[in-house]
Amino acid sequence: MRYGAILRPPVRGATLRDVDTAGLPEGVVPVRDGDFVGVVADGVIAARLNVAGLRAEWNEPAPGPTDVVAHLRSNPVDGEGWDAGFDDATGDTEAALAGATNKIAATYTTAYIAHVPLETRAAVAEWTGDRLTVWVGTQVPFGVRERLADALGIDRSNIRVIVPPTGSGFGGKHAGQVATEAARLARAVGTPVKVHWSRAEEFLWGYVRPMAVIDIRAGMDDDGNIVAWDFLDINAGSAGIGFPYATANRRLRYQAAESPLAQGSYRALAATANHFARESHIDQLAHAAGLDPLSFRLRHLDDERLATVLRIAAEHCDRRRDEQDTRRGFGIAAGLEKGGRVATCAEVRVGENESVEVTRLVTVYECGTIVNPDTVRNQVEGAAIMALGGALFEQLTLDHGHIADPALAAYRVPRFTDAPDVHVVLIDRPDLPSAGAGETPLITVAPAIGNAIFDATGRQLRSLPLVPDGVLR
Repeated sequence: MRYGAILRPPVRGATLRDVDTAGLPEGVVPVRDGDFVGVVADGVIAARLNVAGLRAEWNEPAPGPTDVVAHLRSNPVDGEGWDAGFDDATGDTEAALAGATNKIAATYTTAYIAHVPLETRAAVAEWTGDRLTVWVGTQVPFGVRERLADALGIDRSNIRVIVPPTGSGFGGKHAGQVATEAARLARAVGTPVKVHWSRAEEFLWGYVRPMAVIDIRAGMDDDGNIVAWDFLDINAGSAGIGFPYATANRRLRYQAAESPLAQGSYRALAATANHFARESHIDQLAHAAGLDPLSFRLRHLDDERLATVLRIAAEHCDRRRDEQDTRRGFGIAAGLEKGGRVATCAEVRVGENESVEVTRLVTVYECGTIVNPDTVRNQVEGAAIMALGGALFEQLTLDHGHIADPALAAYRVPRFTDAPDVHVVLIDRPDLPSAGAGETPLITVAPAIGNAIFDATGRQLRSLPLVPDGVLR
């Protein structure tokens, strides 16, 4: 086996004008196939150093947008498949909003975030005649086989994809790019080739969780009943967009947009963004109606399963505080996705220097019949910690539409010192079919934390991450 490295453009969208592969040391083989250029060497360091030394000329695209929110708003596209547009309405939302006595409108945003797997993408490819075997860390081996067949012009029956134990997928290892790269290099040099992405390649050439821009308009009558709900998600997706609370007039929309970054699947898809916006806005409606957020939710819920997890979450969350403890806050949020029902209660403390510490998370999860409680509990605990990063500080910083610093040192992920006390309550429903636990428990963490910060300070934060520097700004 030998090692390969790929010549990458300086920015996404650049096209190769010319490259000089002469002068490579003995044993280092250049490979070119159209715009695809790489080298193969006896070691991974030799491959990376030599591909970095290639003299290449590129046609670079125009600089990307400086205002990404405005760019997404003004560049709608027609999505397909899971990214297809969504527009579902009941009643007359505009008329109901016009007649509402209490209206609240707000925009919520979530940042682009990366999967940052501990194990970056890697693949080994080996040809035997016209048959190809690829070992690759992927979540979708059949999808990778299809991509290999298309890219290499061979029948899929001649391709075998083997998936060894794979770490850190989270939706990020769906594409087969690294497998295709290894296969192209191996076919060119006639030996097995391994391609292992660097951390910078993982940031720059993988895909990220879509940014969300979400506009909500809601109206209530004099009795605090929700009479209108208008929800528009731009770019993130329609997963979790539903409105479980009672209202006669509601409109739910999703509009795909032209993104400056390659984006794709991420654990829980758009349900995290949509629940953050909805559950944050519900708290604002409760506050405007002069009602406790829990009571307000329960009076509008017809879904008894969702009401049950809410009640139990509140029971397990000690929301008592001393009169002097004015910087301690509690928040609650509920959601349903992929057949499961979840509620999270968060406790935060805000320091004198405006630092924010999440001290406790209580998550109640009901996923129908529980087959293995320990596995489900582990999934919920892992989901809580992963969601904590996106809620508090994970974000990709952009410079004219490109990732500014593709280094793990510049990307804040949860640390041991960030981890709160995580308390998990599982509700077993043997009368219902099982639902998965890998994604749904993420979706209520961010809104619960945001609502807790509002409870402690009176400040509503409408953008994720909530405190990228760890303090309120």
